[in-house]
Amino acid sequence: MWPVKTKVLKINPEMPEPELVLEAARCIHKGGLVIFPTETVYGVAADCANPLAMKRLREVKKRSDDKPFSVMVAQKELVRNYTTYTDPKLFKLIDRYWPGPLTVILPASGATPGQTIGIRIPDHAVALRLVENARCTIAAPSANIEGNPPPTTCEEALRDLDGLVDIAIDSGKVDIGTASTIVDFTKPKPTVVRAGVISQADVDAVVGRKNILFVCTGNSCRSVMAEYLFRKKIKGRKDVDVASCGTSVLFPTSASQEALGVLKSFGLDAREHLSQPVTNMLLKKSDLIFVMTRSHRSQVLERVPSVEPRVYLLGEFHHEPAHREAELDIPDPIGHARAEYQSCAAFIDDCLEKVVNLI
Repeated sequence: MWPVKTKVLKINPEMPEPELVLEAARCIHKGGLVIFPTETVYGVAADCANPLAMKRLREVKKRSDDKPFSVMVAQKELVRNYTTYTDPKLFKLIDRYWPGPLTVILPASGATPGQTIGIRIPDHAVALRLVENARCTIAAPSANIEGNPPPTTCEEALRDLDGLVDIAIDSGKVDIGTASTIVDFTKPKPTVVRAGVISQADVDAVVGRKNILFVCTGNSCRSVMAEYLFRKKIKGRKDVDVASCGTSVLFPTSASQEALGVLKSFGLDAREHLSQPVTNMLLKKSDLIFVMTRSHRSQVLERVPSVEPRVYLLGEFHHEPAHREAELDIPDPIGHARAEYQSCAAFIDDCLEKVVNLI
């Protein structure tokens, strides 16, 4: 039986009351329907894995069986639970716009060929807490009857759905007021199929950039020198992003004094550099990944096997064949004299001459 009247919970949009969010989340987990706010419009949530809840959601929305629902997640990495799609363009876009008003359509994993799924992370504290606490995959269409305008307040949502859903969360008016942009990644290029605040030009600008990543151990010398030397070689290229990271970084630190000194001799100032750890997102959104040693390569592929075609040993690009064969690994100069750093930087600089041609 559907409720005679929907229960309304007033929840602070900036600092959501945990007990109220938990009440709404438990309702979803038990098969109920909940109206909730996002930064775009108000949505209505149901447990995707509950056939009765999904049947009821379709009846409430008056939506046909052939029109799928998108789902909401709370973390970027959870995309892997719903698709095997690995193109860096996807990860560039979601890293730029999630959390935010972007839904991506992707091939659904474990589904029949051609089946897709829409996914997004809302940029709203209440919505995020609700998704986290529900402990299930949430289907989240707008909280209106099909064909009516998407609601921007709880009151507007209740005009259509009062008495048809169990709980409505009232957190005031939403920030944006238009539905999220939908980008379809199953088309030949990422294509906006529903306009929102993110335009096709915005999408093209993000996915069209080349992301280059250099990886070493501590991100304090080798990968830093590679990053800054490479930036110098491609100066003027506005379509390339360059970054570096380390496989053993625990907290941010500056580049080593020796590396700073060597880079200064090349006319480069790296004093603002702070080390960062290698992350799955950094790897997934990179078009080319250059590691200093075979050990680094193994660590990268252990984290994200799918990036294997894009990972290279930087030492392979040295201009002398003897070097390429004998010195695939670029030794760590840490703890050695300044001359060792200078030799390392010169070797890296030589390798980068060929890397420039790849982009």
